Amino acid sequence: MTYVIAQPCVDVKDKACIDECPVDCIYEGQRSLYIHPDECVDCGACEPVCPVEAIFYEDDTPEEWQAYYKANVEFFDELGSPGGASKLGPVELDHPLVSALPRQGADE
Repeated sequence: MTYVIAQPCVDVKDKACIDECPVDCIYEGQRSLYIHPDECVDCGACEPVCPVEAIFYEDDTPEEWQAYYKANVEFFDELGSPGGASKLGPVELDHPLVSALPRQGADE
């Protein structure tokens, strides 16, 4: 795993990172985006374009969002490795960590 999408993405899903990802490894869940740990090539293209600063290099993830590393990995337990987010499309699923959060942003 190289990059992690953390709590600031929940209920925002701007998707600028998806447009920048050269390997199509950022998948869309119901309330958040997730980076596939085996498909990410550690290029870092996604990090600077995130408007809510939700993407972190694994070792740089703030302490309060460390659990999002596990959430990004475990999100793919059922999905496996589809080989690209665009051919799979949005998934009606989220990691339990994300599902348990109250709604964020304008919909609060």
